[in-house]
Amino acid sequence: MQSRGIAAFLGIPQPLFFGFVGLLLFMVGDGVEAGYLDTYMLHHGHTQGDVNLMFTTYGVTVMLSAWLAGPLSDLYGPRRTMWAGLLLWALLEVGFLSLGLGPDNLSMTLLFYTLRGFAYPLFAYGFLVWIAAATPSRMLGSAAGWFWFSFSAGLPTLGSQFARYTIPYIGELATFWCSLGLVIIGGLIALLFVRESIGSKPLIAAGADKKQVFFGSISIMWREPKTLVSGIIRTVNTSSEYAFLAIMPAFFVDQLHFSQSQWLDLLSLIFLGNILFNLAAGMLADKLGHRFVIAIGGCVGCCVTIPLFYYVPLWYPGNFTLAAIAGFVYGGTVAAFVPMSGLMPLICPKEKAAALSILGLGAGASTWVGPAVVSICESWFGMGLEGVIWSFSGLYLVAGVLTLCLRISPEAHRHTEMLEKKEKTAQIGRF
Repeated sequence: MQSRGIAAFLGIPQPLFFGFVGLLLFMVGDGVEAGYLDTYMLHHGHTQGDVNLMFTTYGVTVMLSAWLAGPLSDLYGPRRTMWAGLLLWALLEVGFLSLGLGPDNLSMTLLFYTLRGFAYPLFAYGFLVWIAAATPSRMLGSAAGWFWFSFSAGLPTLGSQFARYTIPYIGELATFWCSLGLVIIGGLIALLFVRESIGSKPLIAAGADKKQVFFGSISIMWREPKTLVSGIIRTVNTSSEYAFLAIMPAFFVDQLHFSQSQWLDLLSLIFLGNILFNLAAGMLADKLGHRFVIAIGGCVGCCVTIPLFYYVPLWYPGNFTLAAIAGFVYGGTVAAFVPMSGLMPLICPKEKAAALSILGLGAGASTWVGPAVVSICESWFGMGLEGVIWSFSGLYLVAGVLTLCLRISPEAHRHTEMLEKKEKTAQIGRF
């Protein structure tokens, strides 16, 4: 009764309440390394090239796994997919720490970290598919907001803060081992305390062709072009964040002469804005419409706030407060894309997992598309940082135009209503 009351008050689907709690702890554990894994390796004799290679191969496996989470949830059910993600993460983390980082073996470090990239998307995006399958359409926006709140609050925000406070007491390597405990606790909370039945079984009809399910999670991009459009929009969504992590530290520290601690505080405020607006965007989508929030809050918002994030510190040199406000608002506009996760199941109600797998593919692609845009602007066109800023601003404007294509067809409306009627009937039958 207590969890039901809390869930109803917060706008979380009650049967999945402990899933959100578990996801938060799982992602805190996954995010422990985010703030210092690169420097740890550099301080233990590895080169920047080694670190870049490791993060690149990790990004590729994350992208592939984010796509796989959809068809695997269709075939085996979201719960089993999440179990696979949890077990993979735990086993590969043990190998990563005991055979790789611990003895400073680069080959083993690269191998196990790359393979571990398959793990967390199966858990996290498997749960996202579960949310889409078990949540009434009227709550999909707020449920998606809570998913991304739990995801982002853990990775990298609270995970990095956990490392900040534990490293001085137990050391860097022991802190890595703590992350394993957090992941296991979070995973078990989600998988053992959630009793919702839909996620415990395959989401497709019995006897369905497995090859067709996997092919369908790719062919949906041309069978339902709106999913391809959504994948492109999702790629644009966080591409600037990954680009800015590479180019903005030098801008603020070397050019504007902010201290290193000021830059880190500014980065934390950007992610704080993102976390808080994750919830607001999801709830607003249920009231104002998914496309409206994505197009205006996300696309137009980022188009405006990205230049402001660059120019405000130049216009007001040394003014940390104004720079922080600009960064906070920018983080909030990036979060306004959250309703994408609620919109796609409404556009493709017959193939929710396949549609969400394309969003996962776009999320993974953004990790390398953002830095690639920077390289293209600088290497091919000889642009400086200002040119990069306006290039990203233009990309979000293009994404805003593409968002106009994401209309829910009358057939999709009817199918969603039919599914909700069936679920209501099933709930009455259970009582």
